[in-house]
Amino acid sequence: MPGRMPLRAHVIAGGFPPGQPAGHDHDYARLRILEFLQDLEVPASVGNDFTDVERWLPISKLLITYVAGPYPDAEQTKAIRQWLYEGGTWIGLHGTSGGRAARMGEGDRRRRMVKLDHHETLGGFFLNHPPVRRFRVDVGDAQDDITRDVPQSFEVIDEPYMIELQDRPNTRVLLTAELGPDSSPPGFGFAYEQDTALEPDGKTRVLGFSRELDKGGVVYIALGHCHTPATNSQPFVDASVDPEGKTPPVLRQTWETPAYQTLIRNSIGWGMRR
Repeated sequence: MPGRMPLRAHVIAGGFPPGQPAGHDHDYARLRILEFLQDLEVPASVGNDFTDVERWLPISKLLITYVAGPYPDAEQTKAIRQWLYEGGTWIGLHGTSGGRAARMGEGDRRRRMVKLDHHETLGGFFLNHPPVRRFRVDVGDAQDDITRDVPQSFEVIDEPYMIELQDRPNTRVLLTAELGPDSSPPGFGFAYEQDTALEPDGKTRVLGFSRELDKGGVVYIALGHCHTPATNSQPFVDASVDPEGKTPPVLRQTWETPAYQTLIRNSIGWGMRR
């Protein structure tokens, strides 16, 4: 990939199976991402999954993904990784750390997430999330372009993701939350053998990080759940959101939070300047 990469972005936003929301309002997330890019005068192309990602990487400087189900296969991940090494940048949002789920065993209805090649490249692997709740997000102490002008803490109503870091020595933690042990009710969400996402203090979870890959780099932000009545799959929410556990018909609170908006704008600027 000789020469300077074109200063444009490729956005992937969608669910699985193709055309299905998979519990998220991808239309809203896609629109907001494109609005951020437009505000920063960054031209962009759009896809619903990773089917033809190799076609767009050579003419893009930045890849932004907001997905619930779609993930790059081994060959597509290889292309993304090589592109990152050569100077590309990847902003992975929310469900990008997920992917394929498999049954625990014959006769067992529980499912667990399967760790695949793209998790190593991204640097994070989704284990599970308890019900949507209200919680405080804390910003890393070290000065960073991505957290510039973001307050030291801010509140969201979101899915409290459990993310296992894949490359801790080379990972810069940007966002954390004191969410504690998995509070999922029995049978809720995904199964796992060990909670490898909980920090040694027994209360902290990493919700945002950055890492370098040769000339390029990755930013991942676990926040950003959004749904409408037509796309919602939350059977109930934590009492911190509604005392009766009723799921809000429309949930976009994180996207409407100024701190989150600043994080996205900063991440785009980081990706384009790098």
